[in-house]
Amino acid sequence: MKAVAVSDAFMVEAYYRKCFASFPQYDLQVIPFGLPTRAEMRPVNHLIERGGPYAVEPPEELCEALRDADVLMVHMCPVPAKLLDAAPRLKAVLVNRGGMENVDIPAATERGIAVLNNPAHNANSVAELTIALMLSETRNLARTHRNLMEGRWVENYRNAGHVFDLRGRTVGLLGFGNIGPLVARKLQAFDCEIRVWDPFISPDKPELALYGCRLVDKETALDSDIVSLHVRSDSQVLTREDIAKLKPGCYFINTARPHLIDNQALYEALRDGRVMGAAFDVFMEEPISPDNPYLTLDNVTLSNHRGGVTENCYSDSPAFLLGEMENYRAGRPVRFFVNERELAAKRATN
Repeated sequence: MKAVAVSDAFMVEAYYRKCFASFPQYDLQVIPFGLPTRAEMRPVNHLIERGGPYAVEPPEELCEALRDADVLMVHMCPVPAKLLDAAPRLKAVLVNRGGMENVDIPAATERGIAVLNNPAHNANSVAELTIALMLSETRNLARTHRNLMEGRWVENYRNAGHVFDLRGRTVGLLGFGNIGPLVARKLQAFDCEIRVWDPFISPDKPELALYGCRLVDKETALDSDIVSLHVRSDSQVLTREDIAKLKPGCYFINTARPHLIDNQALYEALRDGRVMGAAFDVFMEEPISPDNPYLTLDNVTLSNHRGGVTENCYSDSPAFLLGEMENYRAGRPVRFFVNERELAAKRATN
């Protein structure tokens, strides 16, 4: 079987080569896509995330490479209909990320091509950063470091009187898909009360009981000492009205997506002290705009989209997907099968 893998500044060729060495049944061809550095690629990624598989052209040589390919593996490379039309033997598109904006799913389904993705590829790294940001913001670690580096010994910060152990605090997790349960698992070590709001999960989801979580309504989750956002949606999830319901003196963490919240309303709540502090890993403009109002605050911790940049969240993903591909070929269950129902329905009508 022939596999064509498309590398980029995040998913480099070496990761593919190392992975496919353990799957000798595939004859591998690697084609590069995009600009050479991660910083240069971020605007390209944003174009694709917002504009879909037709926002950016794929590599010219990819069509020719796919003519005798059985499997296409990508990270951010767009997969429009014209690529699929060039690949008469293609059985599956394997996507090394959770978002599917770069793939024309209906076109793949129409052609009978399975699409498998990996929304868990960076789940642990984002969960670890979430815990780090909770500690950094509530304990003033970044502010203390900056002051010491600049020769200042500062004892009191804006949250004086509100610096607590995590032990015994209530933590509201908004979203409990791939990342939320891992955050909950790690928070167990801190003896927190964990509240979960997610209208799309069952009360019987095993991780709720396993990690000592309580499934609650949105208002109860917002009424927590720390609120952490782990939703994936194209729409705003926290409106101005929702932000007004945050517990006075709470801390807010966003390692998910910037458009999920009313940023102006949260800025005002931070400025006025209704929200004690916040930590952000994502921004509406990246790199962050110099006039971003969060930069004027002294009660925020900012990181520049570090959630998914550990090396193994990229290097481990191809092997996971190839394992899933082998399950698919053998008729075994596949964990992240994007268009399984649509393909089944298509087969039933043929």
